[in-house]
Amino acid sequence: MTSLSTFDLDAWLAALTATEQPPPIVQAGAVVLRQRAFDVPRELFGSPALLRLVDLMVDVMRTAPGVGLAAPQIGVPLRIFVAEDAAERLARVAPESLAARGRAPLPLMAFVNPTVTLGTPAGREPAVFFEGCLSVRGYGALVPRAATVRVTAVDPRGAPIALDMHGWPARIMQHEMDHLDGTLYVDRMLSRSLAGDAALGELSGLPVSDVIKALVDP
Repeated sequence: MTSLSTFDLDAWLAALTATEQPPPIVQAGAVVLRQRAFDVPRELFGSPALLRLVDLMVDVMRTAPGVGLAAPQIGVPLRIFVAEDAAERLARVAPESLAARGRAPLPLMAFVNPTVTLGTPAGREPAVFFEGCLSVRGYGALVPRAATVRVTAVDPRGAPIALDMHGWPARIMQHEMDHLDGTLYVDRMLSRSLAGDAALGELSGLPVSDVIKALVDP
């Protein structure tokens, strides 16, 4: 079991450099995905090691590709996640699908020691859509999430962040925050909606109510 006292970010980065390979995305079953990640100590804010880690996370997220990545997903037990949903990516999605999900461009951001709290009472009403995860490859499922959240954190240099997010960006924040607490989307999913990649293409294009009627509550 890793502890903050035994995790050495500089040593981890040095070992990774020696491999000359990007860090792999760890998959469900890895202990690091099921532990609460450790707060990043203030002395790391703005350090070359922390900035390098964030750069690596962004590279891995974009290569995957994904819209978010938490440090535990590359084996680092620290409370950091990055997120980005670029306009170029959204341009490939049908406008009606974007509107239904409340999906809007999310600029690249890095969150250190974040908290995610539910928004207004109206925004707490769960929205249900399919989610996947880079650490649970090959599957997706319907997951209820709050429609509005408030995110507070610091950036990698220690500057404060406070944002209100709605729709798909709010979902990304909740998904990545779960990773920092040892939770995967499969813990929150409507279990009967779990589907493999081969079926997801069709299912994700259907109204959620139709999917629930067919799979969850037939």
